[in-house]
Amino acid sequence: MSLILESIDRVVGGETHIADMNLTLEPGSFNVLLGRTLAGKTSLMRLMAGLDTPTRGRILMDGRDVTGRSVRHRNVSMVYQQFINYPSLTVYDNIASPLKLAKVGRAEIDRRVRSIAEMLHIEHLLDRQPLELSGGQQQRTAMGRALVKDADVVLFDEPLVNLDYKLRESLRDELRSLFSERNCIAVYATTEPAEALALGGNTAVLHEGRLLQYGRTEEVYHRPRDILSAEMFSEPPINIIDGAIDGTSVFFGDGNAFPATAGFEELAAGNYRFGIRASHLSLERQSEHDIAMQMIVDLAEISGSETFLHVRNDRLSMTAHLTGVHRFEVDDPVTLYFPAHRAYAFDARGDVKHIPAHLGGV
Repeated sequence: MSLILESIDRVVGGETHIADMNLTLEPGSFNVLLGRTLAGKTSLMRLMAGLDTPTRGRILMDGRDVTGRSVRHRNVSMVYQQFINYPSLTVYDNIASPLKLAKVGRAEIDRRVRSIAEMLHIEHLLDRQPLELSGGQQQRTAMGRALVKDADVVLFDEPLVNLDYKLRESLRDELRSLFSERNCIAVYATTEPAEALALGGNTAVLHEGRLLQYGRTEEVYHRPRDILSAEMFSEPPINIIDGAIDGTSVFFGDGNAFPATAGFEELAAGNYRFGIRASHLSLERQSEHDIAMQMIVDLAEISGSETFLHVRNDRLSMTAHLTGVHRFEVDDPVTLYFPAHRAYAFDARGDVKHIPAHLGGV
């Protein structure tokens, strides 16, 4: 079963929540909606589910126009951020509830509930009530209730955001393998680029209700269509440096320059904006293409075993995402190495004009 959104708008009280959305989700696909808060992820899911109706456009499921059909007449399940379970029911009855409403036979209900519970590793919890469960177990219960329906479309609205990091990682892996065995369409919303990369499948990058780009997740990450898509699919946001090409050299605003090789020589002379991901900057020379940039430390932000180093000079500022703990004081001088062969080039409108040949790593 396919899900097609054709020229969808959603306007509420004069505010545009979704604008000119065209998106086709194929049967059996796992799809990530990636965007910052208020990008339109939840609004789009509510339209897919039938909870809201578009102001303009059509929604097709398996070729049938379901634009005006409510959620009750669509075979759709949804999992939310919050652990939404019936507190007075056992885990078994929580999972079984949509099947009972659909008047499925008792034996079939039992078979499906136990099968889903085993798949989610909560089969030993079926007699407990939600308040006796941990956060992760409660979310697994909510997921079980959504999955037991064997819906054509399963929507996950940032379902793991309230869980701790290790539990999120574990459930993410399980989700991926779970949907590899099902023929439904899965849609998963997240604000985190790293989560989109970990989930794989396809990614739709959203910004202010508009679709910036859609395709295989790694392809969208490595080959952004424009500067905005590159910024949305980077955390921290991709570093952008103003510069120019004169045919033989690339110049940055701070005076640094490097030969226009590795594809830059194909670009017309003029002004460009160059992008480099924070994880590609380093404190040591990694390649002959690296440019040494003299910077001043604004902040060294240590997070676990990583350091986010915010630096500046007279004309630009950047953020480096470094592996390991690196301690710097504010205003310390530091040499940062910029790998020119991993840089993107965007024109004045923000459209990508050069994609680096070296795309390995994140």
